[in-house]
Amino acid sequence: MKQTLKVRLSVMMFLQFFIWGAWAVTLGTYLGMTMNFDGTEIGLIYGTSAIAAIVSPLIVGFVADRFFSTQKIYAFLHLAGAACLMMASYAEDFNSIYLILLLYGICYMPTLALANSICFHNMSDPDKYFPAIRVLGTFGWIVAGLLVGFWEIEQDQTPLQLAALVSLMLGLYAFTLPGKSPNNMPIEKPHWRDVFRLVIKGPFFIVFISSIFICIPLAFYYNFTNLFLNEVGVVNAAGKMTIGQMSEMAFLLLMPLMFRRLGVKWMMLIGMFAWALRYLLFAYGYESDQTIWMLYLGIALHGICYDFFFVTGQIYADQKFPNHLKSSVQGLMTVATYGVGMFIGSLVSGTVVTQNTLDGTKDWLSIWWVPAMMALVVMVGFYMFFNEKHKKQSKEASEAA
Repeated sequence: MKQTLKVRLSVMMFLQFFIWGAWAVTLGTYLGMTMNFDGTEIGLIYGTSAIAAIVSPLIVGFVADRFFSTQKIYAFLHLAGAACLMMASYAEDFNSIYLILLLYGICYMPTLALANSICFHNMSDPDKYFPAIRVLGTFGWIVAGLLVGFWEIEQDQTPLQLAALVSLMLGLYAFTLPGKSPNNMPIEKPHWRDVFRLVIKGPFFIVFISSIFICIPLAFYYNFTNLFLNEVGVVNAAGKMTIGQMSEMAFLLLMPLMFRRLGVKWMMLIGMFAWALRYLLFAYGYESDQTIWMLYLGIALHGICYDFFFVTGQIYADQKFPNHLKSSVQGLMTVATYGVGMFIGSLVSGTVVTQNTLDGTKDWLSIWWVPAMMALVVMVGFYMFFNEKHKKQSKEASEAA
């Protein structure tokens, strides 16, 4: 693989996640502190990305593969997304912002898979080259957060406008990227019945269900952490939240070693426990200067929370399914987690925040206890049912032998 191509794809990944990191982290702060939206409204607006995650596989799998070259639809979606973000920055009421960001989500979410597709199509050895290129995406998210925090623009619409500008840049840049032409193949009959039949068998079904349920407390972090940090007086909250992405990068490098030593069950249990611990640290870390370290530790746990649960689940899915179904299973996991799970989580988190707000003051102690207990319940359920399914599968295998 040529060095120039590596650089071009790395730039694409950097810009791809810079856009998301520029606006998504601080949107709750802008909506809550500047637009005076309540928790329910903020949760609903964040839920637009979850709805888009459900719709996006239809765009990627049907339109992109069959009618347009990948880089062209990728470019068009980012150009359309730039227009949506700019309109959202000037919208002044809930209905307008909701509808515009729903349209934006439908534009942006497919580009995550399209960016991967462009990379894989141009790599002779994806296992070797892709991680080094993908990590530039996480770096882009970090840079976006540091800039937003340094410029002190978390409470206004400037992050939306910054993301719109970079989306315009990436849209134009994408036309220069190498891609693949549409295959013009006849549409095959879906094999979702085969996928579901295999998903519901064995321990993977517990992983699948747990992934949906853990996304409910996960939504509390994505939707309200920046607002929480700003309300309790943390300076440069967006910049400090990038500690989580730095942690994610570090634990990604440790994943192969940890996976071999701990295995799927314990990796995922540790990940779920880290979610509960993070929220308890948030619940008590803002009470004084002596406990502020708890907030930073809670943010730093993001690497364990995300990598140990979600990345482990993706690896487990890749191990357990035949080659011709692996992509479909990964797509189903994305729809279930970032779609169904995060949508429910957006509704629940918004409702909890609203119910624990009195005269504009939020009871963050009570708010953070809710996702902490949710994560612990999912963890206990996962442990009990995963063990049961695993024993049952082992017994059936022994009897068949």
